[in-house]
Amino acid sequence: MESREKLLDGVKRIVVKVGTRLLTGRDSPLNRELIGGITRQIAGLKKQRKEVVLVTSGAIGAGVLELGWKRRPRDLPGLQTAAAVGQTALMHIYREFFQREGHAVGQILLTRQDLHNRVRHLNARHTLLTLLDKGIVPIINENDSVSVDEIKFGDNDFLAALVANLIRADLLIILTDVDGLQSREGRLISRVERITMEIKELAGPSGEEFSRGGMQSKVEAAEMVTRAGGLVVIADGRRKGALPEILRGGEIGTLFSSTFQRVRDRKCWIAFSCVRKGWITVDEGARRALVEEGKSLLASGVRGGENKFLAGDMVGIKGPDGKEFARGLVNYSAEEISKIRGKKTGEIEAILGHKYYDEVIHRDNLLIL
Repeated sequence: MESREKLLDGVKRIVVKVGTRLLTGRDSPLNRELIGGITRQIAGLKKQRKEVVLVTSGAIGAGVLELGWKRRPRDLPGLQTAAAVGQTALMHIYREFFQREGHAVGQILLTRQDLHNRVRHLNARHTLLTLLDKGIVPIINENDSVSVDEIKFGDNDFLAALVANLIRADLLIILTDVDGLQSREGRLISRVERITMEIKELAGPSGEEFSRGGMQSKVEAAEMVTRAGGLVVIADGRRKGALPEILRGGEIGTLFSSTFQRVRDRKCWIAFSCVRKGWITVDEGARRALVEEGKSLLASGVRGGENKFLAGDMVGIKGPDGKEFARGLVNYSAEEISKIRGKKTGEIEAILGHKYYDEVIHRDNLLIL
């Protein structure tokens, strides 16, 4: 097993996520001292020729406190109002501190649809890479002021993972107010080689007023990034010098290493940015052909479908055991698949009256999980 120092030695592109609980408190809308410390650490990494993207939470929490409200609102207009007020305060402070370090910042607010739609996904990627190329620090948050339930990320841990995969970051650092993932005995788990059900069970839901996340969402974010071939560290952002210490390979936080090869950009988008619209169940022969032989999915191997997905939607693929093992863009709708499942490719046109593709899912549009 490679040492931390060796694993992190080649890291160049980094996404740093800062959680709500670090940024807001009961007594003041925003923790300026902590923000100042994080910006100085990021500036230090940039001096080492690292590329850094900052994903920040805290807009709604900051807005609630800025407006003098006692509780986070539960209704959508209230949340959007708090986000609009809080985002302004948040960015003003970030800009002030980064300017002191000699760096310009660029604000990017995203919704789930921005990364689900392929054109907007690529536009966001191009913008971020251009900002990095120009030496500008991109600061990203969910666009809470306009989001509705269907397009909300639900938590910025998830957003940070999507951004890390979007720009093919080498490392995602999630800064929170705990040391990292802990065992049932309360001891820090310094390294996770593989995210198993046991690891997932160690994470619990958040009980914080202003935070939607918790260790559970952080572990899920780590799984997304490591599956795409990246590294993840969850660490206590209150610790002075946490970021440079992580990059030096210091024993800080929980490191999630990856045993997966880097996934191509398009397949990464299919697997992690697209919204799954349904399921396809295949037989064992089709599962083996997809997993072991790198084949496309043909109608003959399909045994069923769930939900009303359309051609071009992303669907999950289940084996005979009911477990998802792949995701892909489907060439036929659920209604069409119900008619051609189990049939040979040469029979499709006679059954449907047309045949757009030989494959239900082409291997170029499919990722094995």
